[in-house]
Amino acid sequence: MSEGATRHGRELAQQGFTVDQVVHEYGDLCQSITELALERNVPFETKDFHTLNRCLDDAIADAVTEFICQRDFISEDEHADASNLRLGAFAHELRNLLYSSTLTLAAIQGGIVGMGGSTGAVLNRSLVGMGKLIDRSLSEVRIKAGLPAQHRVFSVSDFIDEIRLSASLEAQVEKIPFAVSPVDPSLVVYADRDLLSAAVGNLLQNAFKFTEPHTAVRLSAYSVGDRVLIEVEDHCGGLLPSEAETMFLPFTQGGVNKTGLGLGLSISRRSVELNKGTLCVRDVPGSGCVFTIDLPRYSLAASAGASRGLE
Repeated sequence: MSEGATRHGRELAQQGFTVDQVVHEYGDLCQSITELALERNVPFETKDFHTLNRCLDDAIADAVTEFICQRDFISEDEHADASNLRLGAFAHELRNLLYSSTLTLAAIQGGIVGMGGSTGAVLNRSLVGMGKLIDRSLSEVRIKAGLPAQHRVFSVSDFIDEIRLSASLEAQVEKIPFAVSPVDPSLVVYADRDLLSAAVGNLLQNAFKFTEPHTAVRLSAYSVGDRVLIEVEDHCGGLLPSEAETMFLPFTQGGVNKTGLGLGLSISRRSVELNKGTLCVRDVPGSGCVFTIDLPRYSLAASAGASRGLE
C-alpha cells in the first residue's frame, strides 16, 4: 500500500494536481468503499471502518510526502530553467557587444581606421550597449534579492540633469533627437535614486529603440498637485490594443526590433513600485506613446513642520 500511495503521489504531482486534490481523492475512495459495501450488503462493522480509515491515513501521508517532494523538484527545475534562460540571453547579448568592440578596437590599434567616422560610432554603440545591459541586470538582481530601497530626499531637477547627460550620449550614438523640458527647481521627491535612475534609463532606452527614424524622444518632469510626474515620450507610431497590458510583463518584446531581453519595462515598473509610485503608458494614436512615472511629491515645509511638532 505504501509503494502504491507513493507512486500515486508522484503521478499526481507530475500531472499538476494540488495537495488538496490528493487528499480529497482518498476521501472519495473511503466514501466509495463504504457505499459499495452497503450496496452489496457486505458486513462493515465499526472496527472495519476504523481499520480502513487508518490504512487510508497512512496512504495519504505517503502520497502527500511524495507529492511535496516531487513538487519541490519540479519547482527547482522550472526556476533553474528560467535562470538559465536569463543568463544565457544575457551572456549571448554581452558576447555580441564585446565581440564588436574587440574587432573595432583591433582595427583602430592596427592603424587600419581612425577613431572618427563610422568605426568610432560602432565602438561607442557597443560600449554604451554593454553599460545599459549591465545596469539593467544589476537592477534586476537588486530587485530579485529583495534588498531594501535606500530612500532619500533629492531634487528632481538635479536628477533629470544627471539622466540627461547619460542619455544624450546614447541619443548621439543612435542619431535620435533628444529633448529635455525645463524642470521646476523646487520639485523634490523621497525615493531610492539608483532604482529611479534605472527605471527612467530603461524607459529612455526603450524610447530610443522604438521611436521612428528622424523623430524625437522627450523627457520631462512636472508636478500635478501632490504628485510628481516624470514622462518619456517617443514617436513609435502608437500601440496595438493589447500591447499596453502586456508590455510590462517579463520577456515581452513588441515592435520589429527584438534585440535585448525584454526585461527593461518590467524592471522599470518594479523599481517605481518600490519607490511607492506607479508606472503606466498612454497611447498617442498615430504618433507614439508616453510612459509616466507617478511619485509622491515630497514637501520640505510639511516635513519641517512635522519635525517641529515632535520636539
